[in-house]
Amino acid sequence: MSHISVRQSEIAVEQAHVDVVYARVEEMRVEARDMRRKGDQLAHGARNEAIFEQASMLFERDVMVRHANQILRSLDAEHEGLVFGRLDIVGGEDTGPATETMYVGRLGIRDVNFDNLVTDWRAPAAAAFYQATAEQPMNVVRRRVIRSSGQNVVDIDDDLLAPDKRPDGMAVVGEGALMASLTRARGDKMRDIVATIQKEQDEAIRAPWRGITEITGGPGTGKTAVALHRVAYLLYRDRRRMGGSGVLVIGPSPAFTSYISRVLPSMGEDTVELRSLGEVLDGAAAATVDPPEVNRVKGSLRMRRVLKRALRDAPPGAPTELRITHRGEVLKLDEQELGRVRRQVHSAGRPPNQSRVDAAEALLAALWRQAEGRPGMERDEVITELGERIDFHRFVVVWWPILTPTEVLGWFADRDRLAAAAGRALSPAEVGLLAASFSSPTGPTVADIALLDELRVLLGPPPKRHRRRAAAQAAELRAWGERPDAPTYRRTEHYDEYSHIVVDEAQDLSPMQWRMVGRRGRYASWTIVGDPVQSSWPDPDEAESARASALGARTTRRRFALGTNYRNSAEIFELAAQVVADVSTPDQLPTAVRSTGVKPSVRAVAPEELVAATLPEATSLLSEVDGTVGVITSTGRLAEVRAALSDLDDPRLSVVDGVEAKGLEYDAVVLVEPTELVTESTTGPRTLYVALTRATQRLTVLTTDPSWPA
Repeated sequence: MSHISVRQSEIAVEQAHVDVVYARVEEMRVEARDMRRKGDQLAHGARNEAIFEQASMLFERDVMVRHANQILRSLDAEHEGLVFGRLDIVGGEDTGPATETMYVGRLGIRDVNFDNLVTDWRAPAAAAFYQATAEQPMNVVRRRVIRSSGQNVVDIDDDLLAPDKRPDGMAVVGEGALMASLTRARGDKMRDIVATIQKEQDEAIRAPWRGITEITGGPGTGKTAVALHRVAYLLYRDRRRMGGSGVLVIGPSPAFTSYISRVLPSMGEDTVELRSLGEVLDGAAAATVDPPEVNRVKGSLRMRRVLKRALRDAPPGAPTELRITHRGEVLKLDEQELGRVRRQVHSAGRPPNQSRVDAAEALLAALWRQAEGRPGMERDEVITELGERIDFHRFVVVWWPILTPTEVLGWFADRDRLAAAAGRALSPAEVGLLAASFSSPTGPTVADIALLDELRVLLGPPPKRHRRRAAAQAAELRAWGERPDAPTYRRTEHYDEYSHIVVDEAQDLSPMQWRMVGRRGRYASWTIVGDPVQSSWPDPDEAESARASALGARTTRRRFALGTNYRNSAEIFELAAQVVADVSTPDQLPTAVRSTGVKPSVRAVAPEELVAATLPEATSLLSEVDGTVGVITSTGRLAEVRAALSDLDDPRLSVVDGVEAKGLEYDAVVLVEPTELVTESTTGPRTLYVALTRATQRLTVLTTDPSWPA
């Protein structure tokens, strides 16, 4: 039998099983719809029953409908490529022919007799699909990857792990499912990797949930995909603990969270929250990134001292004098005395928004000091009468207002006020940079979100009467969350009881961002994903200290280092590795295992031709690859390059700067002026390293330096 006919014969075998699985899925879908319909009928028939019976039947209806909806969501999410693997297993060391076949897929499926048709990839029994090797075959003779389009099997690929136990007639076909998957064209969303998870990745995915799990590795090692699959695995193994309190995944940018947004739903998990760093704080959102020199100041722990000092100052527009009469006598507190009262209230250490009553009492005490000794003045009488006066209460409201974080941060547009709050914490040049940034009409930046969250905590919540409406809305949303027909579940504002938090590109978080993220995980276990070589934060020691504080004293810690670059061709990564040779060690760089034989194209152009040259290069790459093309440039040149490519109408094209490119990948990349990515970064060549490692197949570099990269 020819090689081609063997392959086709084996594909037909797998197609027959896949057909059985999808037929069973359709039966399950019909059963779930019937269950949901019966639940609705049960509720309808309960209307004329006794109240107790009605409540009982409505509860039963809710359970039935909820369960039916969960089944339907799972079946719909897992429909594409439902079966992707097969294991042929022997019973033990002395067993000859394979005695058992197990299919692995996105969802566990049993037939009407409860016999196993597909084993969920997250189940312990499926672990051998990812962990078995020729050195440790785990009783697996043959591992087969099944590639499908819709419900049709289009290809198969085998690994023979125990040749000595291979029975007569067992076919082995294929040339490596992982390498085949890496050559497929990229779309604008990350794909799941359930069919091609490698052993080192699987170990990180299946690590216990407790404590802190750190996943490190260079570009293309699959860190992000591993972290997302770990979330799906943890929810599968312990849904009661993980699902009830919730899971939060934090990424560097909206482009990144959009890119990964389909991975978890494709595995049947649609309750996980995805937020970028600019979206962590409820009620605020930002996507704009500050210039590196501004971002460095805003992210430093010095800003916490600046914020605390700013809150101790009188708010803009606060009255500078209190005049009030009592029994014909004028009692007066001037600016100096009001300042002493304000400092006295702040010295008690309570958050300002919870100190208005303290402020009123301190003002009354100061007024009594003015009245003391005057004829006919009694302390209790003076304090009681003045404390009931409407004009006094009006003064307190404007002198000690309830503040919002946005208001306070807006004060810093005033350079003098910012300088007073900064003291020696910031240099005059840094004060100027920040004042200009806070004066921008474009709204908060990503770095500002951490400052707003810090202010939220420093200010404290508003008095209860200001929170009643918000509390009522939160209670209503929670009540909706208990109903099977509820809208998208929303947690209470500033929720901090997540069971698990994933932080991706963790090496880039500033100290202030670590403080913000840490508040969301007071009771959480953590998965921390990053690569020190790609770090864009210039002070790693300060960031590490803030990270340690955010994560707390959790004693269970484990670390997984991924060392294989599956994304880049060896030719592309060789060039990328050159630019970080002086800021990394060999063990920090992954090994690229795939060669295309196509070296990166480095083209020197005249400075005046640089931007115009991007159009023909991008056009050429779009015609040569089936997937996506990214044009990556410096932040300062981004608008100019986007304008030059504005007439190139192709949804496969993206134009981003080095910061936006982090975490993304393209089939081909045009990199514009590498030296500019280095000079505008506070961490030297690291941003350039990130940009050079986004391409999977083709890379073109446009430079005005003929000697680059020498």
